[in-house]
Amino acid sequence: MTDKKPELDEQTKQLIQRFLDSLWLEKGLSQHTLNSYAYDLKHLGLWCEKGLISLARADLLSYLAYRFEQNYNPRSTNRFLSSARRFYGYCVRERLLETDPSTLIESPKIGRSLPKTLTEKEVDILLDMPPDDAMGLRDKAMLEMLYACGLRISELVNIDAHEINLQQGVIRVIGKGNKERLVPIGDAAIDAVNSYLRYGRAELLNRQVSDKLFLSRRGSGMTRQAFWYRIKHYAKISNIKKSISPHVLRHAFATHLLNHGADLRSLQMLLGHSDLSTTQIYTHVAQERLKQLHKIHHPRG
Repeated sequence: MTDKKPELDEQTKQLIQRFLDSLWLEKGLSQHTLNSYAYDLKHLGLWCEKGLISLARADLLSYLAYRFEQNYNPRSTNRFLSSARRFYGYCVRERLLETDPSTLIESPKIGRSLPKTLTEKEVDILLDMPPDDAMGLRDKAMLEMLYACGLRISELVNIDAHEINLQQGVIRVIGKGNKERLVPIGDAAIDAVNSYLRYGRAELLNRQVSDKLFLSRRGSGMTRQAFWYRIKHYAKISNIKKSISPHVLRHAFATHLLNHGADLRSLQMLLGHSDLSTTQIYTHVAQERLKQLHKIHHPRG
């Protein structure tokens, strides 16, 4: 192996693109996920001298050793292995390879970290921050929707106006892999969205046409980055001493539901998790809370 090459050869570029196209067609994966696969495979291709389909298991192990020596995060290495396994599985199916070099390679062990969340009081403080102007009404509605429905930020910004039914109190959500689910909306979120629709959206739309429910000040659909910035702004002025992001509100939704008696299967459906094991992380959050309550309130805690 030598130093990284500045560019992939054209054949490797085309192979990676065909692989990504197949993932998009068969799995409906998000552009963010596809970009992650592309990055991982490009990095491997630049590191090695041989084309990707010429690599053997020993080459992949050498690359993993290189990542270890460079102190790569184990989570990013796990993601790389996921990318490699999908890629080489595709190559075997397409008969570009006879055997998959990524088989029997174990993922690095990583500790299970608990998701960051907010207390119910902190959520109340954050959701009271937006002002009563058009942008504030939009932000208030978006924050309420994140917390009421446990949406991913990509799901929130992609909501079309016709996908929400305020009379029935439900929203149609298109999640990962283009999977559809119906999620109930609480009264507070319904009131916030109604206020935004009555007094804010038309001003932001400014006589333009858009199917998106939540609009930027230019009348186009909100982006993930723009709303992330808005949340950071409200977190700062609320004086909450925690790192707050859209995903933290999703975690708060799940944690607070579980604390109030929701079961894991219902939570799995609401969050749009394909595997219950993904949802089970929240049982650890609830257990940590019970330990803290026991320590505080039990006479021998």
